[in-house]
Amino acid sequence: MSKKFYGLSGVLWLSTISLWAQSIQSFKQLNTNPTLYTKTEFDIRLTADWQNPYLQEDVALDMVMYTPSGKRLVLPCFYEEGESGKQSLWKARFAPQEKGKYEYAFELSKAGSVVARSKDATFIAAASDKSGFLHPKNNWEFQFDNGKPFRGIGENIGWESRKSDDSKFFRELQQKPKYDYEYMLPALAHHGGNFFRTWVCSFNLPLDWHRNFNSTRYEESDAYYNPSAIRKTDRLFNLCDSLGLYVMLTLGPGNYSPRDGGFSPSAADFFVNPKSKARYKNRLRYFVARWGYSTSVGAWEFFNEVDNVQFGNKNKPISADSIVAWHDEMSKYLKGIDPYNHLVTTSISHRDLKGMDELRHMDFNQKHIYKNTTSIPAAIVRYERDFKKPYVIGEYSYEWDWSKNFDDFADEMDSDYKRGLWYGLFTPTPILPMSWWWEYFDSRKTDEYMKKVRLVSDQMLATGKGSFEKIEIHASDSTVITYAVKCGGKTFVYAYNPTSAVKNISLTFKGSGGSAELFDCESGATKKVMVPKSILLKAKQDVVLISGK
Repeated sequence: MSKKFYGLSGVLWLSTISLWAQSIQSFKQLNTNPTLYTKTEFDIRLTADWQNPYLQEDVALDMVMYTPSGKRLVLPCFYEEGESGKQSLWKARFAPQEKGKYEYAFELSKAGSVVARSKDATFIAAASDKSGFLHPKNNWEFQFDNGKPFRGIGENIGWESRKSDDSKFFRELQQKPKYDYEYMLPALAHHGGNFFRTWVCSFNLPLDWHRNFNSTRYEESDAYYNPSAIRKTDRLFNLCDSLGLYVMLTLGPGNYSPRDGGFSPSAADFFVNPKSKARYKNRLRYFVARWGYSTSVGAWEFFNEVDNVQFGNKNKPISADSIVAWHDEMSKYLKGIDPYNHLVTTSISHRDLKGMDELRHMDFNQKHIYKNTTSIPAAIVRYERDFKKPYVIGEYSYEWDWSKNFDDFADEMDSDYKRGLWYGLFTPTPILPMSWWWEYFDSRKTDEYMKKVRLVSDQMLATGKGSFEKIEIHASDSTVITYAVKCGGKTFVYAYNPTSAVKNISLTFKGSGGSAELFDCESGATKKVMVPKSILLKAKQDVVLISGK
């Protein structure tokens, strides 16, 4: 036995003596050649008594590891099948973040105390060409384990099509069966996207719902976690991994109602009830155990627009203090059980909750902005300045009201979609603003525009190697919207003419002068120009000027 394990409470005794009723019989490593940032899976056979194998206060299995550098990791494992008191199958899914030799053992706990422990074993993780997991770097970008910089470009793909949609004008469009992950995610990747946001809720990935899904994709079940939702989530992450996509998974509150096995009759009670909080922690543990291995987990997001939950009853809003305290407790817990240290966040619609943006274990803050896309850059700058952490616009669009016919102002919808991406690219945010209404923009092929933004973003990251410096810029016409960023030896200038008149402008900024490349944002065409020589901007036209080496 490795001496590294002797410090575990009771481990030496339990390694040789184990209560037969609670014992680990065997374990098997399913892939024999582990590599960095890739799933290595283990089957564990054990016998234990339980009331519910998904509740850690009843029974829990952990994989305790020492990494090649000597760091101790504890990975939650998850129940797969079997009965209480008989041999059951559990699984561990782990993605190494260090090359070299790992030492590990499995520990079985009952009511929080270790009651059995497997023999010790080892495996060796080899290098791979993968980049790893996303982590904070600065307000402009995230970075992978290998140091490679990352900026997210994408959209909301909130859910797969529902059986019955509530859209007044686009019900037929939004109910189309083709709008599933197998269609939408490859399309996103093809269009240059690398990031999206999706929900866990009663009609999409309904982990803790049993019936009434408003979807034909899920099967009724009385199981604690719905097997058809588990299978669909497995497929989702396999698809993301194959496409190089990163997802902000909006976990939501889950199904906390007493009629469905929960403990809280109201949202207000959910945030303070100890039983509901314990139930939610077990839910978090399951997400980490089953899907935490995936580098495609771009972020765990607790709530979609938690301020709307707060004001669900406008006459009796939920205390902001209780919501903030809940997020503080859950983010600390999640960081404590996630060995990969995935990014953690939550979101608001438009009402700030005092203290939420300052929570230590939340990696970035987030809000949603509709009908005011021009305000996005200033909002991002203000929040990241005030709270010293990245800020993300998780949803935006020209219109939020689905009772309106978007076709009446389709050109404005398209233009707003495009502006939001460019404003984000030239603003200190690691994830560019993400549009809503994915089916609508797919039907109009508007989302193909992401390719052009991705081209410029890739240049910024490559030439600057992750460095961003905001610089002042002067346009000869103040009606033209301009932003400038220096990345390494190159300066990138965005100029947009929002008016209906043709503008002939000159641009002056630090280092301007000489030849530059002018990128037309709509056509994607480029040409050589001289700076600060006048540039002709047609009505509603935008360009990116790239100067330097």
